[in-house]
Amino acid sequence: MPELFITHSTLADIPAVLSLYVSVAAIEGGLARTADEISEVYVRDNISSSLNRGISLVARIGDCIVGEIHAFQPIPKVFSHVLSDLTIAVHPAYQGRGIGRALFCELLQKVTKEHRHILRVELLARESNQRAIDFYKTLGFEIEGVFKGRIKGLTGALEADIPMAWHRLSQ
Repeated sequence: MPELFITHSTLADIPAVLSLYVSVAAIEGGLARTADEISEVYVRDNISSSLNRGISLVARIGDCIVGEIHAFQPIPKVFSHVLSDLTIAVHPAYQGRGIGRALFCELLQKVTKEHRHILRVELLARESNQRAIDFYKTLGFEIEGVFKGRIKGLTGALEADIPMAWHRLSQ
């Protein structure tokens, strides 16, 4: 595999990230949104929010964006120590090659070194996605509960969302 580069996202990355999200959302469980719910406005809002009050990174192989991760602070000041709304996407053709781990490690390193006021990084995982839950645990995330019946799948079946968090204090 050619060399992987991880860089900060820019607004110029929006078209490539949009294409990435549509590819990942086409796989059931790939993203919380379905492919038809992914829009340029959605991607722009996430990247803009992350650039203004969080972290947004892309993984590149050559000129191609093959992965993206972002998280940002919620607006109320009581959450100023939290990064939330975390989304990670790795193009289906590149999954299983360590790109997701590299993106997460870079994000957590930036939190540790450059965003010292951030004490907590939050994410949600579908209960049926045990592979992702186990992966997040290897990165130091802990399960913090269960949101029963929060996700309604394409078939109408309900499943739980699993809230997980990485805590600076536990590292």
